[in-house]
Amino acid sequence: MAAQEHQYLMAILLGFAAGVLARFCMLRSDYRNYPSYPHGYIIHLSLGAIAAVLASLAVPALIEEELTAITFLVLCAQQFRDIRSMERETLMKLEEQALIPRGADYIEGIAKVFESRNYLVMLVALLVSAFVVMINWQAGCLAAVVLVGVSIFCMRGSYIGDIAQIQAGTLHFEKSLLYVDDIVLMNVGDPSAREKILREGVGIVLKPYNDDGRAVLNSPGQRQAILHDISILTGNQMDIGEQEWSPMARKNMKTGVLGIFILPNYKDTQAVISAAERVPVLESAAQKPLSNPIGRKLAKQKNSDQIA
Repeated sequence: MAAQEHQYLMAILLGFAAGVLARFCMLRSDYRNYPSYPHGYIIHLSLGAIAAVLASLAVPALIEEELTAITFLVLCAQQFRDIRSMERETLMKLEEQALIPRGADYIEGIAKVFESRNYLVMLVALLVSAFVVMINWQAGCLAAVVLVGVSIFCMRGSYIGDIAQIQAGTLHFEKSLLYVDDIVLMNVGDPSAREKILREGVGIVLKPYNDDGRAVLNSPGQRQAILHDISILTGNQMDIGEQEWSPMARKNMKTGVLGIFILPNYKDTQAVISAAERVPVLESAAQKPLSNPIGRKLAKQKNSDQIA
């Protein structure tokens, strides 16, 4: 009996440690200021610890037929859904004061990440605890290393640099219309503003590799996310009431090429390109028409027309 209790204790401790370690490894604070620090660290790690301890208790509780622990696990999952809603509401309120907002699609993606990483913690803790109980603590340690590595791998999604070729574009005016290459961006009436845009502005073009990439760049939410992240990384001279300095994204309707203009703090085209490449592809924008027979048929027809 004492040996079994010792095994249960090892399962709970190793499961808890693996879950907290997984949440710590998944914790990121970068240019998006998510989570904010240090208070954001405390919130995320505390929630990860709660998820880990409840999940690590589940396997011993099931073996001992203590189904009350499973009820707590379900309640914990419900709380994570509520926290996702709170996170969404908080970020939406911050949007009201943002010069270049993230956009609703970006915020929803952040809220989903907030929730899903806690579920990953629960899964890691649950599986490690099960390995310790069913096999031994050495197997639990090995499982912890593997599962934490898998959790870190699961964090990585696609980036704009994966779905489109990004290169420098040429800013120029035709009368009062601002172009980047052959894409019309906006009307600028003030001659001094035109001179400043040509002198300090940066234009880039995003050429999708295929129709899947074109569908992503066609999403208004994805375009707003690109403008937001570029502005955060390279800076932006826009101020309240000066709309002519607003970053702008417009597409060529025939080719799907996306043209972007921004007025960064320092003119560095390569820095703007690098910033655009690392913008994440939003889940709401990740459409894949080529996975459907209709989309593949249209793509083949388009290629045939181009060859002809």
